[in-house]
Amino acid sequence: MTYTITIDPSGRQFSAQPDETLLAAAIRQGVPLPYGCQDGACGSCKCKKLQGEVLHDPYQAKALSEQEASAGLILACRAHAQSDLRLESRQVGAADAFPVKRLPVRVSRLQRATPDVMILHLQLPASDALGYHAGQYVDVLLRDGSRRSYSMANAPHFQALAPGLELHIRHLPGGLFTDHVFGAMKEKEILRIEGPHGGFYLREGSNKPMILLASGTGMAPIKALIEHLRFKNIERPTTLYWGVRRPSDLYLNDWIAAQCADMPMLRYVPVVSDALPEDGWSGRSGFVHRAVLQDFPDLSGHQVYACGAPVMVQAAQRDFAAAGLPADEFYADAFTSALDKLGA
Repeated sequence: MTYTITIDPSGRQFSAQPDETLLAAAIRQGVPLPYGCQDGACGSCKCKKLQGEVLHDPYQAKALSEQEASAGLILACRAHAQSDLRLESRQVGAADAFPVKRLPVRVSRLQRATPDVMILHLQLPASDALGYHAGQYVDVLLRDGSRRSYSMANAPHFQALAPGLELHIRHLPGGLFTDHVFGAMKEKEILRIEGPHGGFYLREGSNKPMILLASGTGMAPIKALIEHLRFKNIERPTTLYWGVRRPSDLYLNDWIAAQCADMPMLRYVPVVSDALPEDGWSGRSGFVHRAVLQDFPDLSGHQVYACGAPVMVQAAQRDFAAAGLPADEFYADAFTSALDKLGA
């Protein structure tokens, strides 16, 4: 039996079999539902069930609380349709979204940004362009069939000059892919990628002031958003908050300072959580999302773009809502590692 799934408010539709998850069916038919881990660990694919019935595979409680489930929220990566469905997901774009492609890419440069962050430059095939929105991500397809997701850190308009992608990769010791990146990977190596994916991109129809919120390498898609703002001459007041553990982790500090010098509407607030005395840090400290609330106790008139660790994204979404941020003005992309998927 086949069921029809309708997504509000975009009106997009796709069909799903009971033996496949809603997310798998949507990806198969080119409908860009947001997602991250695909394993019920991060909550990125959360959407609201308006009509119909679903059956969930097991998932982690941190991804979908009992209160959220009681309110009708579901996880598309674990939910199976048991009837026709009407869902609400404001991150689903129109039918003219960029097509998802699988492409070979060549490693053109490995740039060590910090001891545990590598900037990976990938050359795209000259014969096959990859269209995407600033903020979206690609999956790196590994030989064992698994995949790792990384946001593009360069805005799409750069493709006209030199087709290629910039990915920011943090080393997770024991990680199948990151151990290779920081160990045996060499320039000219060939990888395979799939994308673009994700609903994390700038909503240009709004004039609201923006908060850009990043933790760690969650700065990658935020960098692409800033490049896009500059390219399109968008002058909405924008404040960037970047949270890291120590000052040395602010690997784009000089780049951000240069953007601020040329973009009067852009303000930058770095936040360090675990500075040591020898760091000599005199700036903002603590949790990065709390720094936002200290500066903006009323977020009712703002729009937020958040990217980074799931715990940061989830805390920001909860606390920003309490500060008046409308639910449909919070756009997020949570970076979920293999450890997150295992519940570690």
